[in-house]
Amino acid sequence: MSATGTGALRVPRPGDALLLRGGTVADGSGAPERAADVLVAGGRVVRVAPGVSPAGATVVDVSGMVVMPGFVDAHVHADAVALDREVQDALAHQGVTTVVVGQDGLSYAPSHASGSGGPGADGPDAAAFARRYFAAVDGDHPTFTTGSVEDLLATYDGATTADVAYLVPHGTLRYAVMGPDARPARPDEIGAMADLLAAGLDAGARGMSTGLEYAPACWAQPDELLSLCAVLASRGLPHVSHMRGYEDRVPVALAELLDLARRTGVATHVSHLHGPADVVVPLLDAALADGFDLTFDSYPYLRGASVLALVALPTWLPLADPDRAVALLEDAEVRARLLAEDLPARADVWPRVTLASVPHPDYRWAEGRRLVEVARELGEAPDRTALRLLVATGLRVGCVFEQPPTNSAASVRALLRHRAQCAGSDGIYVGGHPHPRGWGTFARFLGTHVRELGDWDWGTAARHLAGTAAARFGLTDRGVLRPGTRADVVVLDPRTVADTATYAEPRSVARGVRDVLVAGDPVLWQGARTDRLPGRGVR
Repeated sequence: MSATGTGALRVPRPGDALLLRGGTVADGSGAPERAADVLVAGGRVVRVAPGVSPAGATVVDVSGMVVMPGFVDAHVHADAVALDREVQDALAHQGVTTVVVGQDGLSYAPSHASGSGGPGADGPDAAAFARRYFAAVDGDHPTFTTGSVEDLLATYDGATTADVAYLVPHGTLRYAVMGPDARPARPDEIGAMADLLAAGLDAGARGMSTGLEYAPACWAQPDELLSLCAVLASRGLPHVSHMRGYEDRVPVALAELLDLARRTGVATHVSHLHGPADVVVPLLDAALADGFDLTFDSYPYLRGASVLALVALPTWLPLADPDRAVALLEDAEVRARLLAEDLPARADVWPRVTLASVPHPDYRWAEGRRLVEVARELGEAPDRTALRLLVATGLRVGCVFEQPPTNSAASVRALLRHRAQCAGSDGIYVGGHPHPRGWGTFARFLGTHVRELGDWDWGTAARHLAGTAAARFGLTDRGVLRPGTRADVVVLDPRTVADTATYAEPRSVARGVRDVLVAGDPVLWQGARTDRLPGRGVR
């Protein structure tokens, strides 16, 4: 037996027996925090109780610390950047040990509808489409070009600090079968999507995501969504949805998801839910009272982030075919129609938009600046500047935007206190000036909403940050600290844990998380990165 404390430097080896002694345990079940020791060995939790005997384990002094299960980011755009060191640091310093990707119905796999999915496969290349259309959200995966869900999951094995769980993206399925066609799917095409979905679930995906405001999913009809939700229901896996609208559109958008659930029995998870609490909370409570299996994720900020094309362009443009869409934006008649009929309705949006990613050498100076300021510098109206940047970059512009006044800090707090909530950062790491939520969400929940505002106690926080999401996605081996679960463990200082990332300086790592174990292997130890990469694709 040996002992170590805050001054120790030796990093335990993977699988070492460690006794975290003297801390306060918030175990992820929602039970109140309690004084207990945590014994881990062989990558698993062995015992959680007061006065545990070391039994040959290295004793780690965690007095004054809170010990929690590793956090599960229920919604994050780390599909490519989970392999990036800066993003790994952002996750580890927040205590995130599992990320759920494949969000908003768009990601890299499955890339083709044919059986091989490899180079030269028949049919549209959905991976190439996702890299192009969602470039400002997901970026470009450094090693995956084309292939299956299993191929994509394999890229994470031993290459990242956090485990990566995947949702089969509906928009990717649709593109792989139908290409960019803006029309209802035929029965045979729906069948092909269902087959692709089943194959992805067989490979280990934890559900399916839809992005019903994005192309090409915005053109999906009920029969298509019902068929795919039926596949999910047969597996006991959730439908995870970026709905057709938020804020004042939540009632209609949520009703669509609940209708799918009523008709198929599928479990439902709403992505990045936000809106006026006096409207949204009663809808959630009524659905739960009616027996719907419903959860949602949310983040503690009043600004969102997405692609500028979603904010600026109508869906009558062929947005699933970026080259054609850009060609139309350059057409004088189309531009005149947009400027006369569509873009005036967005006049209240332009002052709320800040440019996060503008991947063009002539316009990178605009990153981090408000769209209206950039327009003034260019000597034109904001709607014309939006079109200029979208054409120049091939639609690859990312933005941060202030949500409308229907949202408020009080609504954010009401939603995070709801029993169906779990934490999701919706982190986007692309561009020169991204949203700070990818670096700060979990630490802000802890520092602001636990320590300062008291929205949660530590035991409740552990359920919202780990337990609920793990249960939602069928990750039964994590999310709670109990004998037999994976030793995904976070040790944090409740007095100092806080986010440091701001809209002005978004890439600043959080503080106050001291130790992070992933399957018993330290990725953060005594506040420093260890360069261990125990993460893997979750099957």
